[in-house]
Formats: sequence, C-alpha cells, structure tokens
Amino acid sequence: MAMSPPLRHLIESAAPLFAGEAEVVRTYWDSPARTIETDLRWLELQVFKEFKGSGVGDYDNRGVIMGPLTEVLEVLPRMDIEVSRHRIRDLLEGLYEEFTHLVAFADVYDAIRPEGTPRLDPHRCQGWDEDTALTQLRYRTLAEHGEIGARASKFSEGGYCTLFREGMRIADRGGNDALIADACAKVYDDEFEHMLSGIIGLDAEGMTDAEWAEMETLVGELLKARVVMRNGQFSNPLSPERVAEIHAGKIDPVAFDYDRAETLMAA
Repeated sequence: MAMSPPLRHLIESAAPLFAGEAEVVRTYWDSPARTIETDLRWLELQVFKEFKGSGVGDYDNRGVIMGPLTEVLEVLPRMDIEVSRHRIRDLLEGLYEEFTHLVAFADVYDAIRPEGTPRLDPHRCQGWDEDTALTQLRYRTLAEHGEIGARASKFSEGGYCTLFREGMRIADRGGNDALIADACAKVYDDEFEHMLSGIIGLDAEGMTDAEWAEMETLVGELLKARVVMRNGQFSNPLSPERVAEIHAGKIDPVAFDYDRAETLMAA
C-alpha cells in the first residue's frame, strides 16, 4: 500500500526531529560524562516510561500497564455483546508487549548495578521534568485539537524507535553495552509496529490540506519536546545550543524505511 504525497510530506517534515532524538542517544554512548550511575539513571527512567508512562487512550492516564489492564477488566464482561473479542485480544497482546519491554530494561538495570546496591523496584521509579512536560503537551494537544490532536500524538509516539535503533548498534562493544543492545533489540520490532499504528489509516481519513498542515505543526511541536525529553533522560549529552539547532532543522534527516512500513501496512 503506497503512501499518499501528503503523508510522505508529513513523514519527511518529522525526519529531522527523529534524527535529533537519535543524536541524543548516539552522543550519550560516547560521552565522557557517561558513567554506571548515568546508565542506571536512564534505565530506571525508561522503566518508568514502560510502567507508568501515559499514552493517548481513555485509560492511559493510569499508566502503560495499568491502563489496558483496567480496560480489559472493565470490558471483558461485555465481550461480544458490546465489545469485540478481537478488541480484547489486541489489548492483551499490547499489554504483554509493554510488560516485556519493562522486564527487558529492568533486567539490564539489575544485571549491571554495583554489587550491594538494591534491585530495581518499578513501583518506586519516578519520572523527570522533561518527560512530564511532554506528557502535558500531549494532553493539551488532545484537549485543544480533538481528533487531529489525537492523530498527531499517536504519530509522534516513540519518535521512530530511535532509542532502540541506536541501542542495537552498540552490541559489538560487549559488556554492559551488549546487554543494553539485546534489550533494545527485543523492543525494536514491537515499537516499529506501534509507531506504524500512528500512520496506518491517516490516508483513509480524508483530511483536507488544512488538516494535514495542522498535523504537521502539532507533530513538530511534539517531536521537539521528545528531543528535550530524551536529552534529559540521558543526562543532557547535547548542549542547549545543539538542541536549538536541531529544533531549527540543522541536522540531516533520518532515512525513513518506507519499504518496510508499506509492507507492514499492506499485511
């Protein structure tokens, strides 16, 4: 299934900011400021996102895990009466994937933590300011822009899997980096499909030129906030000046995998 020119234009407008988020992670791997403490910090923050992070659905304010779990418990008694069994299956599959992601990063944390330090407790994981700001922007986008806001939020979710792609690329370094790469590889395919779910169907919405333009503006705002969020998660390997340059488009765009995306869309 070929993507329309407006959808391709939207993706191309987002590609420099996808690249910016990737640059944050790639720069961190080789940063002289990187330590075991900063590795443990970003891993703990990622577990927070996998456990308590908010999405864009009716239940997501309860967290990535508790949201769909709560929804399943509420709709299961109405299966095939008011709610399709396929909808419930999709919720359970998504819940399994998200919990698998949590386990992958929590296991790396426990594997690399210094001897004598406590194991990671996901219940005690706390967020960070830049992620809170991103979450607030997402909900404000939903509140102020309705369906277009929901589509923009879904489109920008995951930032084109940049953390996981860049994490996979350090596998050959061995040691802790090999463990990080293995966790990222476990998550990557799921996250690519999650990202794609924000694209599938956009062409069928029959959006006007004005709505496509609104989408582009909203996606840009959300992706800029993602670059700041990811920079904060990784102890700010990019300077404020470099972040400002990325926001201004002074970066080579990431190469979007249209072949893979269109193949999955057609499946």
